[in-house]
Formats: sequence, structure tokens, C-alpha cells
Amino acid sequence: MITKRASIILTALIFFCIGFSVIRLQVMPHIPILFGIVILLAFGFIKKIPWSVMENGMRNGISAGLPSIFIFLLVGALISVWIAAGTIPTLMVYGFQMVSPKIFLPTVFIVCSIIGTSIGSAFTTAATVGIAFMGMGSALGYDAALVAGAVISGSFFGDKMSPLSDTTNLAPAVSKVDMFDHIRNMLWTTVPAFIISLVIFYILGKGTSGQLQFASFTETLQEHATISIITLLPVLVLFVLAVKKVPAVPTLLAGIISGIIILFIFTPNTSLTNLINIMQNGYVSHTGVKDIDSLLTRGGLQSMLMSVALIFLSLGMGGLLQEMGIIKQLMAAISSFVTTSGRLIFSTAATAIGVNFLLGEQYLSIILPGQAFAEKYDELGLKRRNLSRVLEDAGTVINPLVPWGVSGVFLASVLNVPTMSYLPYTVFCLLCPIITLFVGFTGFGLSWEKEHKEKSAA
Repeated sequence: MITKRASIILTALIFFCIGFSVIRLQVMPHIPILFGIVILLAFGFIKKIPWSVMENGMRNGISAGLPSIFIFLLVGALISVWIAAGTIPTLMVYGFQMVSPKIFLPTVFIVCSIIGTSIGSAFTTAATVGIAFMGMGSALGYDAALVAGAVISGSFFGDKMSPLSDTTNLAPAVSKVDMFDHIRNMLWTTVPAFIISLVIFYILGKGTSGQLQFASFTETLQEHATISIITLLPVLVLFVLAVKKVPAVPTLLAGIISGIIILFIFTPNTSLTNLINIMQNGYVSHTGVKDIDSLLTRGGLQSMLMSVALIFLSLGMGGLLQEMGIIKQLMAAISSFVTTSGRLIFSTAATAIGVNFLLGEQYLSIILPGQAFAEKYDELGLKRRNLSRVLEDAGTVINPLVPWGVSGVFLASVLNVPTMSYLPYTVFCLLCPIITLFVGFTGFGLSWEKEHKEKSAA
């Protein structure tokens, strides 16, 4: 049996190894996470934990991420096919014609929020219109990390608020509350975070103007890519299937197939060999314009393999932490700290954030704290919808900020911006847990059971 003290020391040591390597040494997190696994295995052998138990823990952790890994690979193929078919270039050209450079960042944030809410998927939003916005931002001279921050903020607003989103369904299910009651209750923290984010993105975007590059980018794209409203058909297919709640894998496959059809319609001389190479290795742009070529040379299954390796390692470590009982001990230690509503909100948020960083899995950051603290909300007279809101504010939107988290790995690969670079600009994601803590300690926006009254907010 691993003690609370040992669990805390092991967790701190692993955090230090990974954090020091990623932040200070600025290396990829793969090997530091592998070292973390070695530390856990060594401790397990010292404690005489059977190898079969530890192996089973890693296997269970990895198996939980297999659906996400398959989605990663399909998105890699989808991106390369959509660029080759002209879908992404067309989105960029039409965007140049409609978006004002002066309000570019707020526009990115709002559009991604609307699309994310409409389809309920941050991944799909970032991998489609997000890539187009990255190209437009480059034409305007914006730092790629800043544009990525706006894309991710909007995408995860949608992921958090859409009734079609997995997390928006999962959080109230774990908390045992009505989904639409949950969504209404999230407005207390989400609306302030949205408004503040909009203002910050407007301020950050002031003074940047690249209208002249818009014209040159548009001219180059029209010369070298297929620009037609028909090339947007795969986008329509993807959005319709997402709205109809068709599972992610068949939705992405339909997006890829429709993109291939468009590609053969406009470039019938494309060989099967060339198509397979594009889907495997990614699309390679040859416009002769360095900025455009760097933006459009991307995608393919191969581009996702480093990310898949990282997911395998991080989820394997997460499964090991769970199987060895370390997560259970940490949550028990935090639970003993809870005596007031303020501490309860803080503990729930801290646990959700901690699970994201320890396990790298968004769903578990909702499930584990939700199960651990549900009865505490009942004891203190707080309605369970407070719990479901905190799980989204500190669970759903934090995963993209973790360099080895499923969302963080995916977004860094798709947007081609390291997680640590875009993190400071994911304003909405950073604000949500701050505002939820404010609500917890002030009591403003908390809902109570009628037979209970708050004795102390802190």
C-alpha cells in the first residue's frame, strides 16, 4: 500500500523532472515522461508490486486513448487532402476578403467559438478553420502563437458550451444534473471569461496591419491552388455530420473521402500514388513563396506519429499512477482539506487541473474529481450543478495547456505551434479556472439547496 506521503513525493519528483525538462531545458516531453515511468516502475519494484499489475496499469491507460489516437491519424490525412483539394486555400482566400485586419484576433475568437459551439468539437474546429486562420494571421504579420491562442480559446469555448460536445454531456452525467441546467449555470463563469477574452484579443491585435500582404497571398493562392466554393463541400459534409452527432471517426472519414472526390474533380491527373503519398507524408506546397509554402506544407499520417508516441507515453504513465494507487491517495489528501464551499471549489478545480497534468486525459479530469467530491457538495448544501461547472472550468479547458495532454499534443501538431508558446495567449482557457475560484470564494453565482445556508465562503 502506497502512503499519502510517498504519493506526494513521487508526484512532485515526476512533475519536477517533466517541468524542468520542458520549461528549462526546452526539450520535447517524450523522454522526461519516460523517465517518470522509470521512477514509478523502480518504486513499484521496491514496494514489491507485481510487474503484471504495473503492466496492466499502463495497458489500461493507453487503451483509454486509442480512440483519440485514431482520430489524430485521420485528422493528419484530412488536413493534407483538404489542402491538396483547395479546401483550406479557399477558406483562406474567402477569409481575406471578409475579415478586417484591425479586428482579426477578436474575429478569430468569435468565429471559432460559433463553429465550435455548432459542431461541439474543438479538434475539428482547430483542424479546419483554425488552420485557415493561421494562414491569414501569417499574412497579417501576427505571431503564430498569438493566433493559435485565439483559435484554441474559441474552439474550447465551443467544446465547453455546446450540447453536442462530449465534455458538455460528460460533466453533468458524472455530477447527475440536467445537461441544459448545467449549460445555463456555466454562464456565470463563461460569459465574463468570454467578454474579457474578447477585450484582451482586441488590445493584443491593435497596431498590426498587413493588408498589402493579403493581396499578395490571395494572388499566389489563386495562381497555385484550386479556389472555388465547390471545394468547401467537404467542410459542409463534416459540419452536417457533426451536428447530426455522427461519431468522430466516420465523420472524419467522410471529410477525407469528400476531399478526395473534390481533388479528382479539379485535378483529374492526380495519380493514386500521389494521393497515397499526400495522405501518408503530407501535402508539399511549391508556390515559390516561402511564407505560403511553410503554411501549406503540412498534414499526413506521418506528421502525427510523434504526437501518437507522446500520447502513448503520457497515458501509460497516467495508467501506472492510477494502478499503483497514487491518484487515489492524492485525492484523499485533498479531500481532507475540504471544510467550506470555497475550499471545496478550490479542491475540485485543483484536482481537475492536477489530473490533466498528471494523466494528460481530459475525460479523466472530469470523471475522477466528479466522483471524488460529489458527496461533499451534498454535505455542504451546494447543488451538484456547481460541481459540473467547476469540472468544465478547470478540466475541459485546461487539457490544451498541457504539453503532454491529448489536446495539447493534438493542437501543437495541427497548428504547428508548441504548447508552451501558445499557452500565454489562450486567454479564455486561463480565465475560466480563475473566475471559477472567484465564484467559489465569494459565493457569487453559487447555487444552494433550499434547506442549507452558507456559513462561510472561505
